[in-house]
Amino acid sequence: MHDHHDTSERLASYADVLAGELPGAWTTSYHSPENKDDLVELTDRIWDLDIVAEQLAEQRLQQAAVLSRPDGAQLVVLDGHDGFLIAAIGPRALPDEAYRGVRDPNGVALTDDPFQSAEYVAADLLPRYDTALAQVRHNTIGGTQPSQLERVVLTWQPDGSIATAPVNPAAAHLLVANGFVQDPQTGIHHLSGDDTTAQANTLRKIGPLLEAHGIGTGLQHYSGRTTPTVTPAATPPTMAAGRTPAHRAR
Repeated sequence: MHDHHDTSERLASYADVLAGELPGAWTTSYHSPENKDDLVELTDRIWDLDIVAEQLAEQRLQQAAVLSRPDGAQLVVLDGHDGFLIAAIGPRALPDEAYRGVRDPNGVALTDDPFQSAEYVAADLLPRYDTALAQVRHNTIGGTQPSQLERVVLTWQPDGSIATAPVNPAAAHLLVANGFVQDPQTGIHHLSGDDTTAQANTLRKIGPLLEAHGIGTGLQHYSGRTTPTVTPAATPPTMAAGRTPAHRAR
């Protein structure tokens, strides 16, 4: 079993194996005890009010490994009392209001086996994190219906552009490949409205491409009113009252 005196190499090695076993492309970075400012900033962004928050309330973060996905999603692995813990990291540059009404994707305890832990994270934490991430991003763009794994909701913006926060990695890849630009800070995908003809062509093109992957589309105005020519996105389940990342509650 691990304790707080485990070497940094063991934590980093565990995180590397875990990242390699998770679905999608994840990279890892290690934050040593010497990187105090980074650890403080990381603590503020940990999206958890459960077991990880409880541990951090008892003792400040000593070291951590961060797993990052190209779409901006991040997870943090840290030493626990009896092994390792993993939690989601909230995105930078989003206002507190974006987190309202969103259920926390609280972290989980991991076994010493990174292969077994990867299966657990993929089945439990990742789906909850991806859903919460899409919801806070969608709240930021003023939409009323967040995207889901099986549906991408596109929202017209006041400046004529279109914004969306896809949950499905395949959808995100298709959007970027067809002209959408992802904001590296918020993770929101935008399609410029400067050239309305090009924008319309892109919208006509991505529908069949997404459908070929079993992903539907919905198009709505900024106010939330769905356009009559497009099938509206399915109404998401009612979410419990949400909480913001741990630092926002302390």
